[in-house]
Amino acid sequence: MTDYGHDLVFGALLEPPNDRPQDVLALAELIEAVGLDVVSLSDHPYWPERLDTMALLAAIVARTKRVTVMPNMANLPLRPPATLARTAATLDILSGGRFELGVATGAQQMWDLVVAEGGPRRNAAQSIEALEEAVRIIRALWTSDTEVGFDGRHYRLAGVKPGPRPVHDLGIWLGAYQPRMLRLVGTIADGWVPSSPFLPPEHVATANRVIDEAAARAGRSPRDVRRGYNIEGRFSSGSTFLDGPPRLWVEQLADLALTQGISAFFLYRANSPDVIRQFAEEVAPAVRVAVAAERRPEAKATTTD
Repeated sequence: MTDYGHDLVFGALLEPPNDRPQDVLALAELIEAVGLDVVSLSDHPYWPERLDTMALLAAIVARTKRVTVMPNMANLPLRPPATLARTAATLDILSGGRFELGVATGAQQMWDLVVAEGGPRRNAAQSIEALEEAVRIIRALWTSDTEVGFDGRHYRLAGVKPGPRPVHDLGIWLGAYQPRMLRLVGTIADGWVPSSPFLPPEHVATANRVIDEAAARAGRSPRDVRRGYNIEGRFSSGSTFLDGPPRLWVEQLADLALTQGISAFFLYRANSPDVIRQFAEEVAPAVRVAVAAERRPEAKATTTD
């Protein structure tokens, strides 16, 4: 059992269709109004039927006051790290410290679309190398007091002026599934966010072990990596993973928090206001209560006696 002890946060992963732009902004406002914590957007810049993620996040920042906003995950091949660093820092400044940066290598099956838009074609190993380089560049541009130089295999900077600086300790979250990517998460990331359709809950423990071992080898604590989960489900009379009544969701999400260290839950493709409300009213508060009860010292003493 692994509980890293982080505060729980709940939010949603929205899809930004270009034919209903105001719907996405309205859902973001709803997420804040019902008490959820995070609004996130997928990022597929090669699909013209989607609104641009970073521009839309800026609009969401302007329309909200409390929620954290983040790309889930920014498409690195079409978003150069220096530009991404400055965009993220700018949104963090504008939001008063409410921005987090999610980054991913991009899906392998989308490389033709990436190349068509002028991006690079990379195999799996090259994608991971490029992501590691990008994270180091982004952090350097946020924190360095001197000009930043970088001579990597995929990115090069020649005396770039750093800045702007984020106004809070802005985290970098990575999407990862395969062992080498998971090791990179443990080595350099602040957070990890897989999606339940691609990493079912029964496989989370194995992925966590890879991350934890990599963190230890890098001289970090496994607790240094927050664990998130994009969760796909429906409220129903069923009894399988997140396909059932709210009480089933509560049991399953609390178990993931307490046994797998998941502390950030994002409704995957949450385009229904009714589902968002039900998640916020009937699931998130009850999960918090259940996890807090198990974390109390007296509860732990009872469990071990």
